[in-house]
Amino acid sequence: MQTALRLARRGLGSVWPNPAVGCILVREDQGGRFVGRGWTQPGGRPHAETEALKRAGDLANGSTAYVSLEPCNHTGKTGPCTDALIKAGVKRVVVATKDPDPRVAGAGITKLKEAGIETEIDICRDDADDLNKGFMTRINKNRPMMTLKLATSLDGKIATHTRHSRWITGPLSRAHAHRLRSENDAVLIGSETAITDDPELTCRLEGLDANSPVRIVLDSRLRLSPNSKLAQSAKDVPVWVVTTKQQYTVTQDELKNQGVEIIELDPQEGGRPDLEAVCNILAERGLTRVLIEGGGGVAGSFFRKKLIDEVIWFRAPKLIGADGISALDALGIETMDQAPEFISSDVFKTGNDTVETYRRVEG
Repeated sequence: MQTALRLARRGLGSVWPNPAVGCILVREDQGGRFVGRGWTQPGGRPHAETEALKRAGDLANGSTAYVSLEPCNHTGKTGPCTDALIKAGVKRVVVATKDPDPRVAGAGITKLKEAGIETEIDICRDDADDLNKGFMTRINKNRPMMTLKLATSLDGKIATHTRHSRWITGPLSRAHAHRLRSENDAVLIGSETAITDDPELTCRLEGLDANSPVRIVLDSRLRLSPNSKLAQSAKDVPVWVVTTKQQYTVTQDELKNQGVEIIELDPQEGGRPDLEAVCNILAERGLTRVLIEGGGGVAGSFFRKKLIDEVIWFRAPKLIGADGISALDALGIETMDQAPEFISSDVFKTGNDTVETYRRVEG
């Protein structure tokens, strides 16, 4: 199952709106020989089970399938994976965790059992749930999993008082940050970062340049320039600008002509779209994992709405001081019981920097 989960990870960032699934076919009567393997392909299909069965051919008959998520039992653009497993003559199916999609949600397991196939479930369940937390968040909460990436000094600053920030962290940290982009469906920033930094937000690691995420800009006043790097490359890598409903503007047409997709939402207090509504519409468009790379304003706004699920914090062994630019805007916290609480889930080194991962405590 751990092998199936490693295969599933290959699909992160490229299979939305589908989950990333891995499948291994094993012949127990041949000493545990692997006869087929598969993982969800870019765009969400073919599914992992279909890929593994195709590679195994006739050897799938009588094999055991290890699948990181319950096989689907509904017909979409492809047929049900349960039917494919049954037709191939698989004798046993081991599943890591149930699929929360209402179209599946245990029905896949039931169908396999009714066909006389021995089934087991909840093998490496925690690892499987963690791998597809984005997909499950989309199904259960109607929003993507939101991960905040921070790159700061030891004292939590993202730039000096002159706004100089290149480079706080070292090259290994920056390479890891690009890998994070490749594993997320989208990367999100605010208009201030888009204007000040003019970033590309693509994945620029050798071999992963085709895995660049959708680039999202929160831009309530539609200030993104048609001459920006984002707009200029929108026909190659998608750019979505989330703005408020407004009268016709020349900029809007210019951005659309560049290939930028404009998403208009009703303005709320302060003239900006409600962030929960933003997350909902991103989920409706199929996104499951969004990496927030915006400045302190965007980060603080998502924190205030309790929409941050995970923080990945790159911390460089440098000090900038109180006059530096903070990673977070004010959260309006008056007492400690109001502070968002997180649990440390991972820590490792990238050169001289330290990378810490924190998961939000529910509640």
